[in-house]
Amino acid sequence: MRLVLASSSARRQECLRNAGFAFDVLPAHVDETIRPGESPEEHVRRLALAKARKSAGCLPTDPAAIVIGADTMVAIRGEMLGKPASRADARRMLRLLSGKTHRVVTGLALVLTGSGERLQVEHETTLVHFAPLSEAEIEDYLATGESMDKAGAYAVQGYASRFVRAIEGDYFNVVGLPVSRLCQMLRDWGSPGKKHPQNGFG
Repeated sequence: MRLVLASSSARRQECLRNAGFAFDVLPAHVDETIRPGESPEEHVRRLALAKARKSAGCLPTDPAAIVIGADTMVAIRGEMLGKPASRADARRMLRLLSGKTHRVVTGLALVLTGSGERLQVEHETTLVHFAPLSEAEIEDYLATGESMDKAGAYAVQGYASRFVRAIEGDYFNVVGLPVSRLCQMLRDWGSPGKKHPQNGFG
């Protein structure tokens, strides 16, 4: 079965590729505004499904494809941290995470093209324990530019790895794609994600 990833994230693509999947990339851009009263889990599940449905709607239905949608959010003390809007916003997020434990929640959605409403939506949660950060460490990290397109303003697989004291749960969920849960979802659909020729969407 052909797989299509509804994300331009290089990190998600790398996770899939390293796990041995062949896939096409067809990014979907949706409104990521948090709705009043929405929990992190509800938010990421809603956006993952919206992304998968949007990309699925742009694909031909023959042959059928499984479209993968994903969305990641950092949550701490009742606040949801998406991608920072500015360097100042990234600084605020890193100060908030310093010396504390936060949740990383990723929503996953599968949509089968040409199948009407066949879909599945789940989420994965991982706890991340951050070391206390000095102002100098925060400024040095901001200078790398790594924080600007990451939920919570950090990349666990990059320079920010030095800040992480412990992880409880799926490491790849913190990167942006809980591969093990995705594999289980695909197995449930009877699709192990066999290799196929790339079709040039990415």
